[in-house]
Amino acid sequence: QVQLVESGGGLVQPGGSLRLSCAASGSIFTNYHTGWYRQAPGKQRELVAGVTRDGTTNYADSVKGRFTISRDNAKNMVYLQMNSLKSEDTAVYYCYARRYSGSVYYWGRGTQVTVSS
Repeated sequence: QVQLVESGGGLVQPGGSLRLSCAASGSIFTNYHTGWYRQAPGKQRELVAGVTRDGTTNYADSVKGRFTISRDNAKNMVYLQMNSLKSEDTAVYYCYARRYSGSVYYWGRGTQVTVSS
């Protein structure tokens, strides 16, 4: 079973940037697809970006061209570079991992991102 810990959230002005990090431990990281979801107040959790264990990425339409997901298997890390942030990006961001051969999702505790002037 994999454990996930997010970091890098905070308060940023519209148009600014943040980089989220997620540290994985407890299992062989390369066996997992991983990525980021977010949940804004009063809304359902939604997929932001994902990266498979072989490096294939996918993004929500709302973040394409602004966010970039990457993973470093040697360090057991996954990152989300967020540029040109908007107020509607405000949410708690959760790192997830799903074993390539399974359907169970593992979650971090989340990190708050607030975009406000």
